[in-house]
This record gives sequence, C-alpha cells and structure tokens, in this order.
Amino acid sequence: MASLGDIGLAAAINILSAFAFLVAFAVLRLQPFNDRVYFPKWYLKGLRHSPAGSGAAVSKFVNLDLRSYLKFLNWMPAALKMPEPELIEHAGLDSAVYLRIYLLGLKIFVPITLLAFVILVPVNWTNKTLELEKIKDPKFEFNDIDKLSISNIPTGSQRFWTHLVMAYTFTFWTCYTLYREYERITSMRLHFLASEHRRPDQFTVLVRNVPSDPDETVGELVEHFFLVNHPDNYLTNQVVYNANKLTDMVKKKKTLQNKLDYNQLKYSRSQAKNKDERPTTKTGFLGLWGEKVDAIEYYTTEVDKLSEDIAAERDKIMSTPKSIMPAAFVSFKTRWAAAVCAQTQQTRDPTMWLTEWAPEPRDVYWHNLALPFVQLTIRRLIIGVAFFFLTFFFMIPIAFVQTLANIEGIKKVAPFLKPLIDMPVIKAFIQGFLPGIALKLFLIFLPSILMLMSKIEGFIALSALERRAASRYYLFQIVNVFLGSIIAGTAFQQLDKFIHQSPSEIPNTIGVSIPMKATFFITYIMVDGWAGTAGEILRLKPLIIYHLKNFFLVKTEKDREEAMDAGSLGFNTGEPQIQLYFLVGLVYCVVTPFLLPYIIVFFALAYVVYRHQIINVYNQEYESAAAFWPDVHGRIITALVISQLLLMGLLTTKEAKQSTPLLIALPVLTIWFHRYCKNRFEPAFVRFPLQEAMMKDTLERAKEPNLNLKGYLQNAYIHPDFKGEDDDHSAAYNEEKERENLVPTKRQSRRNTPRPSKYGGSSSPTLSEVAHEEP
Repeated sequence: MASLGDIGLAAAINILSAFAFLVAFAVLRLQPFNDRVYFPKWYLKGLRHSPAGSGAAVSKFVNLDLRSYLKFLNWMPAALKMPEPELIEHAGLDSAVYLRIYLLGLKIFVPITLLAFVILVPVNWTNKTLELEKIKDPKFEFNDIDKLSISNIPTGSQRFWTHLVMAYTFTFWTCYTLYREYERITSMRLHFLASEHRRPDQFTVLVRNVPSDPDETVGELVEHFFLVNHPDNYLTNQVVYNANKLTDMVKKKKTLQNKLDYNQLKYSRSQAKNKDERPTTKTGFLGLWGEKVDAIEYYTTEVDKLSEDIAAERDKIMSTPKSIMPAAFVSFKTRWAAAVCAQTQQTRDPTMWLTEWAPEPRDVYWHNLALPFVQLTIRRLIIGVAFFFLTFFFMIPIAFVQTLANIEGIKKVAPFLKPLIDMPVIKAFIQGFLPGIALKLFLIFLPSILMLMSKIEGFIALSALERRAASRYYLFQIVNVFLGSIIAGTAFQQLDKFIHQSPSEIPNTIGVSIPMKATFFITYIMVDGWAGTAGEILRLKPLIIYHLKNFFLVKTEKDREEAMDAGSLGFNTGEPQIQLYFLVGLVYCVVTPFLLPYIIVFFALAYVVYRHQIINVYNQEYESAAAFWPDVHGRIITALVISQLLLMGLLTTKEAKQSTPLLIALPVLTIWFHRYCKNRFEPAFVRFPLQEAMMKDTLERAKEPNLNLKGYLQNAYIHPDFKGEDDDHSAAYNEEKERENLVPTKRQSRRNTPRPSKYGGSSSPTLSEVAHEEP
C-alpha cells in the first residue's frame, strides 16, 4: 500500500518531468528551425513566415539572442492575455468552449476542495479507527492518506451525517455550476450562429433514402420532389456520388506530381550552376531498381496518363447510375426554408426522404456518403457487439496493471524480486509511478480503434465521428479504467476471499476498495494529468516527424507545408480523458478529499497549456458551434450519479443506517435536474430557431440585395475530387451537370409540378431572379 512517502516521490518525479518538458519547450520554441512545429497556426493563416530566410547562417537555425532565453516562460501569460471574444474569432467557438471545460473543472472543484479540507478532513483525521484495527490485527496495513479518508470513521458513527450533508452540498454546487455554464454556452452558441459569416450549410440540408424511380435519375427525382413540396424556396441540389476509387487515383496523382515538381526544381538549380545534368530515376519500387530513365519525362508521362484515367473515371461515375447514391445535398433560397426542411418530416413514410442539417463542407466525411442507408443499422449493431467484447476483454490487461499497485501482489507472482522490491526507492517508484504509466501505455491505441469503429458505423460528418468515438471512450473509461481499477485491483489483492465469499458480502469488498484505490488514482493523475499535459506542449512526436520529413522527404516548398502537422484538439480523445478526472474527483470528494488538490493542479495546468496550443498550434478541421456541449453536460451528470451510488454502497458497509437512506433522494434529484436542463437548453444545440433564421435572412437581404446565392452554393458540396486541379475542368463539369439535370422528366406525375424546373443540379438563379418570381 502506497504511503505518503511513495506519493511524495511520485509527485517529485512527475513535477520534475513536467518542469523538464516545459523548460525544453520554452527553449525549443525559440529556435528558428522549430518555428513551424510550435507556431503552425500562424503559418496556415499566412501571418507568419519562416525566420530562416535572412541573416547569418547560424542564426537561421539557432536563436543567438540570449535575452530571449531570460523570458523563456513568457508564453504562459501570453496564452492568458487573449480575450475570449478574440479567441473565438481566432480559433472558433468549438475551441473556446472546449477550454471552458477546464474552467468548469476549476469552478466545481476549488470550492469543493476548500470545504472538504475545512470540514471533512478534520472529521476523518480525529478518529482512531485504523489505529485500533492495527492493534487488533498486526497484519492490517494503512497509511496517512487512509487516516484522511472515510475509512478512519468507525462503523455506525454519527459522524457520517457530516459526509451526508457534504454530499448534498457538493451535489447542489455542482448542479448550480453546470446550470450556469450550460446557460452561458447556449447564449454563446446562439450569438455565434447569429453573427457568423455566411456558410453553405446554413442553406443546405442532406436528404437520404431517396426512393428509386425507373423513369428519373436521382437528381431529377430530388428536384421534382422539392419543387412540388417546397415550390417557393427550393434552389438547387447536388447528388452524392460513390467516388472512393477516384479518391485513391487523385492521391496517387498528387504523389507523382510532387515528384515531378521536385525533379524540375532540381534541374532548374542545376542549370543555374551552368550544369546541364537532367535528373534520372528508376522505374521499380520506390525508385530503387528497374530501368533507369529521365525523371522529368517519366513523371510527366505518368502524370499525364493518370490525369486521363482520372478524367475517364469522373465521366464513368457521372454516367453510371450505380455510382449515384440515393442521397443529395439540397440548398434553399433562405436559411429559414432550410431550417423548416431540416426539422420536419417530408412524407407520410418516416423512412423515406430523411432530411437533416448538412455538415459544413470541410466537416463532411465523404467516404461514408457512399454507404447505402440500409446498411447503417446493420453496421451499428455489429460495431455495438464488437465494442462490448472489446470493453470486456480489455479488463484482463487492466487487472494485470492493478497488480503493480500492490507490492504484495508482485511478491506473490515473483518472490525472487523481494529483496529488490523492499528497497525504499524501488518500492516508492513501483507504487507511486509505475501503475499510472503502465495503464496509460495500455490505452495508447484505444482511441484509434474507437475512431475506426465510428467510421465503420457510417457517420457522415467528422464532428459526428469524434462525438461517437468520445462517447464510447468515456464508457470504456468508466468500465475499465475506473470500475476496473477498483474491482479488479481488489480481486487480485483478495482473490481467495473474493471467490469464496457469499454474494451479500461482495458489496462490502467493493465498498472497502474505493478508499483503498485513492493512491492509484493519485499516481494516475500525476502521470497523465501533470506530466502528460506538460508533454503535450512539447509536441515531441510532431517535432521528430517534422524534422525527419524535412531531412529525408521534403523536396519542394509544398512538401514543407504538408510536413507541418498542426494537429487539432482531438475531441474524441481529449474530452473523455477530462471526464475521467471529473468522475474521480466527484467520487472521492467525500471519500478521500486528499485527492482533490491533484485534480485542481491538472485543470489549471491543462487550461494554460491547451489555451497556448489553441492560439498557436491547433487548426480545427471543422466548426460545430459547440454542438458537443450537451454530451459534456450529460457525462458530468453521469459521474455525479455514479459518485452518489458508490457513496450509498460505501455507507451501507459502514452500517450508517440512519443517514444512508437519505442519500436515495440525491440521484433522483440529479436526474431530474438533468432532464430539466435537457428540455431547457438542448433544443438550441439540435435545432435552429426559425426566428433567428428569419432575422439573419432579412438582414442579409438588406445588406446584399444583389447577392448571387447560386454562385455561392453551386460548388460547395461537390465532392473535392470532382473539382479537379483547375478551374477549367470544374467549370466544364458544372456545365455538364447543368445540362444533365435539365433533361425533361419522363414521369407522368411531372404534370402536377406547379412550374417547370429552371434550376439544375448545380445551377440556380440570382437573388434578383428569385425575388422576381416570388409572389
């Protein structure tokens, strides 16, 4: 059992590790040759240029200004200076609201920690329960941390009333803070949507499960349906193609074009030196073997040939009915019309003509748009079963990790290590540092597996993929990391007793294990929350990869831009990890308050670090206007309910018969509060108010009466690989699509159309034409 000395050594190791990471970052970020690693966002915005372009040769790589090293920690106050409105303008609402999760952690746990240390810690400390138990049973072990916990309260004591009152107090404070934050985020979202610039997704819905028709193509059928059912508001549509094969061809062409650019640049430099040496290459694998040929001619021929194949594949996709999926992006003349369509049922059959808000173009996961809608239910069932087995079988390595938290467990498995383990420094290292780092290593590949599962399920937006993966990661954290660490760790420590005891005694074993595992979670917080967060700002992996690419692979300036990996927040991994700290903090705030300061340090450090990363590094792939906040709120509520249920179980083992029944009301009140917040605020995150849409439309018409909305929307939802490499091909494609979608219908029901279609699949009138037509 880890003692205060073990925890102190672990804290020293992690504090030194975190400090070393921060100092290394502070020095490395000042070096000119690392500028693209630590400030990529400013390069992407075009507001920063490489400092290696002028000056002495050494100064292009190393910062020779010694005065700058004296202010190596000035990035911390600089990260806090940018006001929140400016941060939203700079990085988006998603990034700003993500940072508020860390602030929410501080708002909840700082007052709770103060109250717990003022009230609960003295109540726990001033008992002799554990010391008396030690006298009765010399083999009984405890440490000073246990004396600060609820374990030091004698069975049936009246002091448990203090823990009951504190449980109510902490719950009410958490709910009050959550309510105010939900209210604030809702206001920020509505203001952001009302003030943001025009975006294609504001006018567009995604229509899926379009029924087949032998007489009309999907594009014609979609146009006919919306001209009939939305005659005054329909503007244009863009059908969805299965272009996955084309995507692979475009990627291959990009690689070949890059090699051609490199060899042309190499030849031009050779000519500049009055040398006429044309570069050569070999036609075999990676240019390592095969026939030796002129590189420029070879890659020019390959690029031209692949360009012809790509053009042929585009034509084949456009002319083959099987390549057209029963889905389309449908755009309207106003935001109000799009909101009405996206939020209503289109036909009496609820399984056909399904409409939803279209993701913004950069949020679309194009690969999954090619999936037939009927497959989605089957895919999600299969992935659900696979996730269940993944969660269940992962308990085995988690349980093994927990044996490392107990010296006695290691001695039983490997008795020959007893002399080494009994050394104070080794013992402290094993119990205070090793369990946390081992668990973190076990979880390193899990996010990638969960993201792959989300992609297989068929979600069509990157934001939806990340939110789904985050939900599964959070559930996995609860089952394996939290409950698994408690239950499995106890089973390994008391295996024989756990197997042979009656079912009625098992809750006692679990109840006792909750305070016993506090030391494990303290070490995990220090490893993952302190050292891990500090390691994030160092960006060691992107730093190494960038310089390896820059040395071996970068051949052109375009290569150098692509080697610069800005990364993103990674909502699917970061947010569930934050939620684990909320869960641990809420569970142990009444049980073992000594753990709370470690969580506060994490939230404070992470807020500063990630604010710096959002300002200078991360480049978000999409903007969802904080659509993820209901998930954040729901997970904190889940953590609160779990903490209340575990506290009830723990007090039951302590025979607190008078106070325990009063805890039953807490989960009920908490769930009621969650339902209230869900009804009060969540509609703003799943629906768009028609009043807001109408106001924005009216304001836009007043400011830009001659806006060509058709020109703005016509290319927004064309598959990126259909846009080609040049404007000429894109224009030719648009003209062809326009002619294709203006083919007269063959269906007799077309006679019921109020007016003949004037707007093709990618062609639409100007607003002046629309206004002239409207009654």
